[in-house]
Amino acid sequence: MLVHTDYLWFKTQKRQEFVRITDEIAEVVNKSGVKEGTVLVSAMHITSGVIVNDWEDGLIHDFQTWLEKLAPAGQDYRHHQTGEDNADAHLKRTIMGHQVVLPITNGTLDLGPWEQVFYAEFDGRRKKRVIVKVMGI
Repeated sequence: MLVHTDYLWFKTQKRQEFVRITDEIAEVVNKSGVKEGTVLVSAMHITSGVIVNDWEDGLIHDFQTWLEKLAPAGQDYRHHQTGEDNADAHLKRTIMGHQVVLPITNGTLDLGPWEQVFYAEFDGRRKKRVIVKVMGI
């Protein structure tokens, strides 16, 4: 079994952004030499996540609007009593999830016709990372 680990680093310009990372994940898979297996893609920060969905601007906007309704910024969250101001980002990350496992077939990322991988940032403007761990034969 082969195991290959790499990291992607992000520093978004906005507090909340969705960044398409499909090509970067495919590049790590290619570099790994794994022909059949899986790749784990996991945000290594508690206010960001990784999702798989359609790459369509309207849908990305809908996610952001929906998340803001579920976990609005600027509320009087108990977490803010600790001196933090990002409770909404923690909640949004929990809703969207922090990692995905994707299949590798014949040495390539094996996604559905509309599936894309996104890094989802909910408390940005500082350096954060995502681990990409490829496992297989």
